[in-house]
Amino acid sequence: MAASGVSEGICVVFVPHTTAAVTVNENADPDVPHDVGLALDWISPDRREFLHGEGNSAAHTKTSLVGPSVTLVVTGGELLLGTWQGIWLTEFDGPRSRKVHVRVLGD
Repeated sequence: MAASGVSEGICVVFVPHTTAAVTVNENADPDVPHDVGLALDWISPDRREFLHGEGNSAAHTKTSLVGPSVTLVVTGGELLLGTWQGIWLTEFDGPRSRKVHVRVLGD
């Protein structure tokens, strides 16, 4: 955040992909990403009934559920995150090369 020069404002993190998403979740326990992945697989499993030709409809659905962006508060020149929180790039159809756009707006 220091490079942005913003001490009070917001930070938007955006992923311009249809099978990757970004979210905020616990970033301390490595079991959490595993468990979230299992839960999303349960909610949106691969199904042979899907018609999309690339065969990645479950990934598109998961991306729709998680979302392409997060907006975070910047205060005191730092992201305002909870003790255990971190920003996750969630990849549902990879590995692939991805772009992440970050914009910091404020004072």
